[in-house]
Amino acid sequence: MFFAKLREAIQRNHSFLCVGLDPDPARLPETDVAAFNRAIVEATADLVCVYKPNLAFYEALGPKGMEVLQRTVEAIPKG
Repeated sequence: MFFAKLREAIQRNHSFLCVGLDPDPARLPETDVAAFNRAIVEATADLVCVYKPNLAFYEALGPKGMEVLQRTVEAIPKG
């Protein structure tokens, strides 16, 4: 199932590009991390075949990190 979706995305966007969504608070502007990630997803949706959130970065955000991860995943286009 995953590989079928991946092949479809590669063909649709003519791309092998993977975007890592690894929020490092020390390198981000003072903003809502999920909103920052959503902006990245919206700006790149037609250019990439896959997004890769890195769990360790979200865990480092403390208790709110899992909520940020969930909001980030919800922003990623399905299919």
